[in-house]
Amino acid sequence: MRRASNQDSHAVVLASDMEMWRERGHLFVVADGMGAHAAGELASEMAVSGITHRYYKYSNLLPPEALHKAIQDTNDDVHQRGQANIGFHNMGTTASALVLLPQGALVAHVGDSRVYRQRGARLDQLTFDHSLAWEIQNSGRFHNSADFASAVPKNIITRSLGPNETVQVDFEGPFPVGIGDTFLLCSDGLTGLVEDEEIGPILANLSPAEASQALTDLANLRGGHDNITAVVVRVTGAAMTTGNVNAHPHHGQRGENRGLLGSLPWIIASVCFLAALAMAVLERMEPALIALILACVATLVAVLRRWVLTPHHPSPGKASRYGKGPYVTVNSTANAGLTGKLAQLVDELRSATEEGQWSVDVQGFNVQCEAAEQAAGRNEHESALKHYVHAISYMMKELRRQGRQRDGQAPPQPFGS
Repeated sequence: MRRASNQDSHAVVLASDMEMWRERGHLFVVADGMGAHAAGELASEMAVSGITHRYYKYSNLLPPEALHKAIQDTNDDVHQRGQANIGFHNMGTTASALVLLPQGALVAHVGDSRVYRQRGARLDQLTFDHSLAWEIQNSGRFHNSADFASAVPKNIITRSLGPNETVQVDFEGPFPVGIGDTFLLCSDGLTGLVEDEEIGPILANLSPAEASQALTDLANLRGGHDNITAVVVRVTGAAMTTGNVNAHPHHGQRGENRGLLGSLPWIIASVCFLAALAMAVLERMEPALIALILACVATLVAVLRRWVLTPHHPSPGKASRYGKGPYVTVNSTANAGLTGKLAQLVDELRSATEEGQWSVDVQGFNVQCEAAEQAAGRNEHESALKHYVHAISYMMKELRRQGRQRDGQAPPQPFGS
């Protein structure tokens, strides 16, 4: 509602077939750029395109390692671009990625763009905000100081892609995936204006397309001071589920050591040890010593490749999991408090359009409002929520259409939450 440019970027890359699904899964990314002029927009575009391209390019690596390397290498690109042009100096971006794999949902995260999972009657925030407010709260020093917490700016982030040569990436999961699970990736343009207690019921009761539109409309109605991105993903088939809560991404040999090239030093070492043993039995000590030396050298090379030369990207063992998420859990059941809040918002929206003398078709809006009021009167809060949200999205669509027709005349002012 207030910015002329969009510094958010996102990507949805679905596996093209079952083989690709088993190897790489489905990938979703949201990035929120920062920087003067066009720097933020460029940074987020580079992050999304770089991460998605490299994740699939590094096919010799295991999925967690490929994702980690993709983010690190993309950070290099953004940083170098920022250093090369004074207009892009210190440009940066958040980056939150979700990969749905046969082993579960894996999250990689830098910044304060969030990843949520809505399951049943609960909404979990799977990511930790890399923001000053969250870092201070996590330190525990000011846990009981409400005044101090409210005074800390919520938009100051402590970690992003681009400003520095290296970046620390948080990994979360893998989380179990079941039919009906709904994931949300979003920028802080959404979460700064829509509460978790509203996000959960909307994800639980609307289709992904309706939910993403409704969340965006709510944020815009409340000011829309930042770009808003909402990617909603729902699991609808049993083939994408995991039955084991301890499921983990692929494990075993590191990606760089897979195949003949990775095994070659060990093969050489084994052959040389056997040759040294055979030569010693035949009392040919000089060839035996040479073979033993070669075996030792090959073993050293294998160890260096495994533990030193190979970057220690995320590579969990069978019993390990990344991170400590979820970090926030709220009830995602629709209730009278939420439907009452939406009813007030709908009334304010109606009044604003009347006062602004906007020529909009209110018939569909009124039909949804009437259905919502009747459902609320019967304490059918889920149905009431759907109708209220449909009413809001209907009116916002009308306002956008009228705004385009009236060439720059401002829509009604944003109002309360």
